[in-house]
Amino acid sequence: MFTTRNKLDLYVLVTALFGAKTYLVYRFFFNLNLENTMQELILFINPFVSAFLVFGITVWLKESKQLKYIRYVSLLGTLILYFNLLFYRNFGDFLTLPVLFQGSNAGDLGSSTFASLRVQDIFIFIDLVIIWRLTKKDRTDLAVNLVSKQKKLVLSLSILLLLGNYILAEIERPQLLQRGFDREYLVKNIGLFNFHIYDLVQQSHSQVQRVFADGNELFEIVNYVDQNATDQEKTYYYGIAEGKNVIFIALESVQSFVINNTVYGEEITPFLNQLIDDSFYFENFYHQTEQGKTSDSEFIIENSLYPLPSGAAYFTHSSNTLHSTPQILANEGYTSAVFHANTGSFWNRNTMYANIGIDHFYDINAYEVNEINSVGWGLKDKEFFEQSMKYLTTLPEPYYTRFITLTNHHPFELDEEDATISQYDSNSRTLNRYFQTVRYLDESIEEFFELLKEAGIYEDSIIVLMGDHYGISDFHNRAMATYLDKDEITPFDHIQLQRVPLFIHIPGHEGEVISDIAGQIDIKPTLLYLLGVDDSKDIGFGTSLFAPNRKDYIALRDGSFISNELIFTKDIYYDRETGEELLNLNEEDELDVTEVNPYAHLNEQIELELSYSDRIIYGDLFRFYNFTN
Repeated sequence: MFTTRNKLDLYVLVTALFGAKTYLVYRFFFNLNLENTMQELILFINPFVSAFLVFGITVWLKESKQLKYIRYVSLLGTLILYFNLLFYRNFGDFLTLPVLFQGSNAGDLGSSTFASLRVQDIFIFIDLVIIWRLTKKDRTDLAVNLVSKQKKLVLSLSILLLLGNYILAEIERPQLLQRGFDREYLVKNIGLFNFHIYDLVQQSHSQVQRVFADGNELFEIVNYVDQNATDQEKTYYYGIAEGKNVIFIALESVQSFVINNTVYGEEITPFLNQLIDDSFYFENFYHQTEQGKTSDSEFIIENSLYPLPSGAAYFTHSSNTLHSTPQILANEGYTSAVFHANTGSFWNRNTMYANIGIDHFYDINAYEVNEINSVGWGLKDKEFFEQSMKYLTTLPEPYYTRFITLTNHHPFELDEEDATISQYDSNSRTLNRYFQTVRYLDESIEEFFELLKEAGIYEDSIIVLMGDHYGISDFHNRAMATYLDKDEITPFDHIQLQRVPLFIHIPGHEGEVISDIAGQIDIKPTLLYLLGVDDSKDIGFGTSLFAPNRKDYIALRDGSFISNELIFTKDIYYDRETGEELLNLNEEDELDVTEVNPYAHLNEQIELELSYSDRIIYGDLFRFYNFTN
């Protein structure tokens, strides 16, 4: 079955080559967290199982088509593997079907993609050269001609191997396919190519949900929100900024570890550090984005809904009926605008903004951009704020505005004359550059504050500054550990690195450092609370950060969570204050089968809340709801 005329059948040889290549890429190119020997074994097995299934199909083809099939399937598989690797280096994640449909973003990703290329990537294409040489047209002697019984045997063996792989994966991670929110677990256990098939099925299922939705699910969801995510008790802070302009600044890729920190003795964010003294600063505030990154951040803060488990709602559900902050504030007489010196179609913003009631969108066409005043992704932040003032000063008051910065975006490029602190020195060029662009952003914010004061806008405004998502992915953990003076970045450390700064600055009011856990899901109800706008008829999963009865957990899209006492991630529970490991579900002997996981109720609540948010989005359920009655 595996040899013909005393020669190894070509499909078996190609399976060995492609399987070995895929395993080595999994093991040494991706940064997969392998926790035990079983995971190591499964990771080694599944590339060969998948390859044997795909290349085994050749036995059913005519001899004239076998070589062509092997040639082009191996090429396609290699491209899928490599594009996932490039995406992983940028975002610490794997490609999904919705991401592939975000084609309008491709043109703006050039610099980030180029920065992700490595010399060692040549290895990924070596087997392809060998396979293409073996499958030249004149090598038909390598084609196989099996009888029907042998063909069925190859197919049966393929299915048995795939089933065996799945059984091992289920033993290692029960209910694996119900854990679609954690793509790394899926890739480790069923392989990248099987993951893409799984993703295709899941996306098809999600598209069907809208067709069959009838709104009845909303009764259950509204009841849950009323009981778990609603606090109508008013404190001193309710309406403290009533009637004021809102200026919301998205701090591109800024993580909290840079605040009050230094590089070689130099402050990274001197202005933001100073701003803490007269602002409400939330030091345990977590971003909750997923694959949509900045667009996810926007979606969360405007709607108090969670991002989708894959893709970006800005693309996949931009026509949904929503009840967003701009729509609510419009009823209070507010004008809304977004300032972002990037292409209007990037993240499908021009479509989504119209849908959520943004009155004005100042995209790249509103700015003068040239080679001198731009770097990396576009217009430098200092120029961006300066050029934005002519539009801001003409908006009818009160207004709700968002400013989305650009300079501190991967790959963190900066002209030498704009760099005012030294680069860091590590094995990560990305981290080394990061501190300089964060410092530049800090300086641009300081200049913007001065422009607001000069224009007479500052005193009549509430200014919110928030990091939109992480800037340094776990692909750079070794360098991060060096900078933070740690031996390694543990799963606990990874979650803590998802903290991003949140400043709420209300001129004339004293500041306070607030240590309570918080997340982007809380921004919408918090702003409405401070502005004195009634949100009792809203449906969302956040609570005001100034309300007395807040939720005691923050959910992340992959099922991880942070509570007042715990951090849960990668099936491990940690003490939030000390980082001590409390319970590890990856270790079979950790929890006796007769015992009950004392924290399981929190996991169940997180999964339920995420599922409710998904049902709202996938089913477009707000089209059945009247928010005014």
